[in-house]
Amino acid sequence: MKGIHFIEKLKKHSVPGKWGRWASCGMLVAAGLAIKSCIEPFSPPEVTNPGTYLVVDGFLNVDGDTSRFILSNTQGVNDGSEFQREWGARLTVDAEGGENYELQERGQGVYVLPPTALSRDDKYRLRITRADGREYESAYVVVSKTPPIDSVTHRVDARRNAMMIYVNTHDASNQTRFYRWSFEETYEYRMPYYSSLTRDFKEKTIVSRTDNINVCWRTLPSRDIKLGSTIKLSQDIIRDVPVNLVDINTNKLYFGYSILVKQYGLTREAFEYWTDLAKTTQGTGSLFDPQPSQVTGNIRAKADAKELVFGYFSAAQEQKQRIFIREALGSYPRCMPPDTLDFEQAFNSNAVLLYFYMGQPKSGYLGTSESCADCRSQGGTTTKPEFWDQ
Repeated sequence: MKGIHFIEKLKKHSVPGKWGRWASCGMLVAAGLAIKSCIEPFSPPEVTNPGTYLVVDGFLNVDGDTSRFILSNTQGVNDGSEFQREWGARLTVDAEGGENYELQERGQGVYVLPPTALSRDDKYRLRITRADGREYESAYVVVSKTPPIDSVTHRVDARRNAMMIYVNTHDASNQTRFYRWSFEETYEYRMPYYSSLTRDFKEKTIVSRTDNINVCWRTLPSRDIKLGSTIKLSQDIIRDVPVNLVDINTNKLYFGYSILVKQYGLTREAFEYWTDLAKTTQGTGSLFDPQPSQVTGNIRAKADAKELVFGYFSAAQEQKQRIFIREALGSYPRCMPPDTLDFEQAFNSNAVLLYFYMGQPKSGYLGTSESCADCRSQGGTTTKPEFWDQ
């Protein structure tokens, strides 16, 4: 509004004619420069010099499967480095009834509780002692009951050129109401060229390859937070909630795709925590990525109640369902033609060797890049998952 009033004053005091128009323009330009000069970068201390705080990610699985927790530390919004894992901590789960369960450290900030028979009617809390002696503990939480998944379905969304994955569930007792989903997607992929040769550096020769590096499988966890609620509905029924979108152009669906959907019931407090967390992380990546705001949970530092701790400890039943999609969607990957190499070039280069050819006037080897012949270069493994042929 002030800008509009300022322009109106310029009109009233401008000189008629050509020079008047130039004078008005000059004043407007000057005004623009003055306005622009008022814009200064805002760098609050929370962004430029943030503290480092504990992040706890995981939940207690009471259905006899492994419980897994990851401890890490926060980092600044502008910090592009990988998040720092928390080593050497001691984690214990206490049942309100008196039992204690100590977790095992597996390295890289990962702590697990092996499959343990836990009562669904008890309450539990998490206690953490860091390597420097600082102690943290959560509130006692009830076990959230989780109904089975009714179905996981899929269909192509032509507008998005993607395969949409949906989940369906219901609770006939109308008691769950709050849900969270995660998933693991596994896909098979193959290289455009098959490598039948490799180097024997001990014998300084080229020999037949005994392993197959043409076919790989890769498993990726979900990163987005998927939530659902039926609190405003008369029945506790979830229908066609999208849990994943698979871009057809990624070729994940060309050779074979599988997704394992995991479902958790939540308390209202846990649902509110995950909702707030989703608002701050969906634009940046995941729980471990730089956090643009403070979303704390039910874990507190024992010595200093004001110390920030990020994460929410919950106990729940986990329900799973896996589906396979084999519709050959996408396209077979392509690469440039391989290079022709003599023995010295083949043995001393970084090329992946395909095969030896007999030709005129000379014979040689064909080689190409890792990205065209070694599936391991794209993050996968040549070990077929046990569930793949189910």
